Amino acid sequence: MARFDYGVTIFILTYSLVAVSGYRVEALLAMAQRRVCTIAIGVFMCLAVCVLVCPVWAGQELHRLTARSMDKLAGAVEACVEDYFADQPADGKQPPSDKAEGYKCVLNSKASEDSQANLARWEPAHGRFGFRDPYAQYKDVGAAMRHCAYCVEALSGFARSEIQTPEHVKRRLAGGCASVAARCALVLREASSSVATMTTSWELDLAVAEMNTAVQELQSDLRALPSRLAEEESPAAVLDAVQLFTVTSLLIEVSTRIESVVDAVDTLASLAGFRSSDVEDEASETEETKVKQPASDPDSDEPEKRHVEQV
Repeated sequence: MARFDYGVTIFILTYSLVAVSGYRVEALLAMAQRRVCTIAIGVFMCLAVCVLVCPVWAGQELHRLTARSMDKLAGAVEACVEDYFADQPADGKQPPSDKAEGYKCVLNSKASEDSQANLARWEPAHGRFGFRDPYAQYKDVGAAMRHCAYCVEALSGFARSEIQTPEHVKRRLAGGCASVAARCALVLREASSSVATMTTSWELDLAVAEMNTAVQELQSDLRALPSRLAEEESPAAVLDAVQLFTVTSLLIEVSTRIESVVDAVDTLASLAGFRSSDVEDEASETEETKVKQPASDPDSDEPEKRHVEQV
């Protein structure tokens, strides 16, 4: 009913005007006709401006919002891990960076996504968006991103916590966590590029494979760390590293949820008919080769023909 609230308001207003003017029975029909004409003119002007003069398509806005949210989520994953492993200030309070707050845009985007998806369902075909484009799948992509953003929010909380794991213990997993965070951000950026350009590419699958490899290496380091700390330092050092274990586990969970985002993007690409970027690259290379190839001279073969005839 929320989509039709404006129309209901206009109907109630028109009915009220007609009811109030009921004592002028002779002008009732004329007033109703004028009111209908006024509404029709207003609708026509709105459609003309929105479609011809300054088109604002809800489908395009939803499309751009999804791509921007992936980019911000990618930056937030990297920034949160960097903030956690960065040198802590003297007062023990680490202010969050601007990129680390990017997950908040993803968490707050549900209302905009639902509104734009509902409006886009009624739009005619425009640009690369056909009529009845799978706009509902954009909401599924957004839900998968929010599911991932909740873990990133938890990571951000550990980065700002006043109680931190000792720096010499953090350094044991700093390289592995940074590698996983970079691979996770790369996967999200590749998915964002796929959505923004409406193309599919093998680079996204390669980025997911590299992310999984980095996660497996980090899991191996995480399993071996407690025994190393107990042998090299003391059993109490294992308790000091509990927060580090939690942060590492959260980062591994982030990578798992990013795979869900990739699956949602693959489903969107299948439903919306995204083109393959590899085919487009081959077509562009073929066109460039044709342009660079010099035109053949029709008179260039005449000397050879004359030489053959003389022989």
